[in-house]
Amino acid sequence: MFRIVRSVLFLMSPERAHYVTMHFLSALVRFPLTGWIFPLLYPRIEKPVEVAGLRFPNRVGLAAGFDKDARFMHVFKALGFGFMEIGTITPLPQPGNEKPRLFRLPADGALINRLGFNNKGMAYAVERLKNRPDGLIIGGNIGKNKLTPNEDATLDYEKCFLALYPYVDYFTVNVSSPNTPNLRALQEKEPLMALLSRLMALNRAEKTLKPVFLKIAPDLTESQLDDIVEIVTVTGIHGVVATNTTIDRKGLKTPENAVQALGAGGLSGAPVREKSNQVLQYLIQQAAGRFPVIGVGGIMEASDAAQKLKAGAPLVQIYTGFIYAGPVLVTRIARL
Repeated sequence: MFRIVRSVLFLMSPERAHYVTMHFLSALVRFPLTGWIFPLLYPRIEKPVEVAGLRFPNRVGLAAGFDKDARFMHVFKALGFGFMEIGTITPLPQPGNEKPRLFRLPADGALINRLGFNNKGMAYAVERLKNRPDGLIIGGNIGKNKLTPNEDATLDYEKCFLALYPYVDYFTVNVSSPNTPNLRALQEKEPLMALLSRLMALNRAEKTLKPVFLKIAPDLTESQLDDIVEIVTVTGIHGVVATNTTIDRKGLKTPENAVQALGAGGLSGAPVREKSNQVLQYLIQQAAGRFPVIGVGGIMEASDAAQKLKAGAPLVQIYTGFIYAGPVLVTRIARL
């Protein structure tokens, strides 16, 4: 059934298909006569795990970027997710990059996106979060506005942190999207140390310390990953999310001229699996149990998630695999 639905949705542009699907599911979940169907089709698997002081109902999370404005939290709870990240949230609303900006590569089981942190801003997200569902761990993925220069980026992250703090369970600091100009420069040691130190200072000033994770790119060298390990240890943040999308285009089945015609953007899905796993495994080895590393990237079926869990990731997140495989992927992973 899902394959039939997917074939129809794939006739639409990816961005239009996304919102048509999410609004339809949202209506079904909230309507009493249809809402009961979801627990039958996609039972929520309760296999709790504690990470960074939080008790996650199961190990399967939704990666940031799918629900940028916290509009569909009830849907993802109904589909069996144990946790999800909203965002990336920026202080001010911004439209993102010009359309088209999201592309499918079906031959590769992949997506290319250059959305550019399109979101309605932190004030809108806060209003949505006031009605968040119970029993679902929610993380706030935060970033900077496109027009904010890197020297002022910390202020943007501070604003988002303070605004979302009462309403989310943890934070993920996004400095690794390839779709905001110069954002990845913030992954360099000095600016990243300063940014995370400032956020942790704000965190410690609050009544309750909330976990802070850092989301990194899969394109970092081992030397840069060593810096990440040092930064996490020195600043006292709680862990790493590995990884974001890649700018690498090697080894794709889609013809090179077709890929080039799509233009810039982050590649996600099956082609990033190996690169993401290498980063994950290296970080886990270097961390030596000092902090957790959440696995994301290239999870298209349950066996892909199993690889990351076996490597030592306590949690996994999905995005592109959810689009290609459907909600049953959540159930299959949660049962591992």
